[in-house]
Amino acid sequence: MIHIVLRGLFILMSTTVGGLYAVRAFPQSGTGQLIAIFTALGISILIVAIDIATPAKKLSAISGVFLGLIVGMLSAYALSFLVDYVGTVATNVDQAKLEGTKVFLGVICIFVAISLILQTKDDFRFVIPYVELAKQIRGNRPLLLDTSAIIDGRIDEIAGTKILQGLVIIPRFVLNELQTISDSDDKLKRARGRRGLDIVGKLQSNTILDISIEDADAEGANVDQKLVALAQNLHAQVITTDYNLQKVANVRGVDVININQLADALRPVVLPGELMSVKIVKPGEANNQGVGFLEDGTMVVVENAKDRIGQDTPLTVTNSLQTPAGRMIFGRLPNDESPPAPSPSTQNTPTDDTPTPPAPASN
Repeated sequence: MIHIVLRGLFILMSTTVGGLYAVRAFPQSGTGQLIAIFTALGISILIVAIDIATPAKKLSAISGVFLGLIVGMLSAYALSFLVDYVGTVATNVDQAKLEGTKVFLGVICIFVAISLILQTKDDFRFVIPYVELAKQIRGNRPLLLDTSAIIDGRIDEIAGTKILQGLVIIPRFVLNELQTISDSDDKLKRARGRRGLDIVGKLQSNTILDISIEDADAEGANVDQKLVALAQNLHAQVITTDYNLQKVANVRGVDVININQLADALRPVVLPGELMSVKIVKPGEANNQGVGFLEDGTMVVVENAKDRIGQDTPLTVTNSLQTPAGRMIFGRLPNDESPPAPSPSTQNTPTDDTPTPPAPASN
C-alpha cells in the first residue's frame, strides 16, 4: 500500500514539475507545454513500470550502482582536465567537439565503474575496508538448509515448534540439486527429490519462518563445498543430516546444526535401575536376547527375552550407550537374577553407516 501511494505521488510530482517547466519554457506555445507535460508524465510512468517489473532488488546491487556512478563521475571529471589541455594545445579544435568528448568519456567511465563493481562486489570490501557490499544480517544468525535436511522432512515439523529464529536460507544451487534428483532415472532418488521439493513448498507457505531463496553462488566443486563457502560469506549456520558435511564444516569453522543429533538430544534420559516397558519385535544376535524399539527409534536390547517376541515386556535398565548413530538401551527382565551383559566395546560401537547397531554378545 505504501509503495502504491509513493508511486502515485511520484507521478503527480513529476507531471507537476514538467508542467511548471513547460509554462516557463514555452509561455506562448500551448503545443510545447502539452508536449513537455506528457513527456514528464510518460517518463515517470516508465520509471514506475520498471520499478514494478523488478521487485526483487538487492541492496548490494543498488549500492554497487551508486558507488560506480560516483567513481565514474569522479574519473570523468579528472579526465576532463586532460581534454581541456588538449583543446588549449590544439587551437583548431572545435569547442563543441571537446564538450562532446567529455560527455562521451563520462558515459564510458560510469559504465566501466558500475560494471566492475557489480562483478566484484563480493570482494570489493577487501579494497575498501569500511565499505561492505556483502549481505550482513543483524540479530540471529541466518540458517542455511542442506539438501539432506530438506529431503529428511523433519525441518518442517521443527519449524512448527517455533524453535527456529531468524532467516532461513535455501540456496539456489540446493534447489537445482533437488531438481536434478527429482529428474533421476532411479525411482528411489526421484521420489526423494520430489519429497524435497514438496518440503520446500511447505516451508515457503509456513507463516512462522522467514524463508529466503539465495541466488548468490559460491566457490566449490560440489554442493557441499558451495554450502560451506556460502555459510562463511554470510556468517550463517548450516542445518543438515550429513555427518560428513558436518565434519568438513567444523574443520572450516562453520557452525552446524545436525537434525539427527538434535533428535538424540531430545530423547528421554534413562538411568540404570529404572523400570520401563518395550515391545519385543525380534531376537538379538546373542542367545536369548530380545530387541525392541521405543517410539523415538531408540533400540532396546533385553536379556533372556527371546521368547517374548510380540509382547510388551517390562524391563530394568542396566546400561545405556550413546553413539553417533543413536542411543542404545540395555536391560533385563525384572526378576532375572543373571548378571547384566557387558557394555559394548569400542570395536562394536556403530558407525555413521549403521543406524541400528547389533546387540553385544553375552558370555
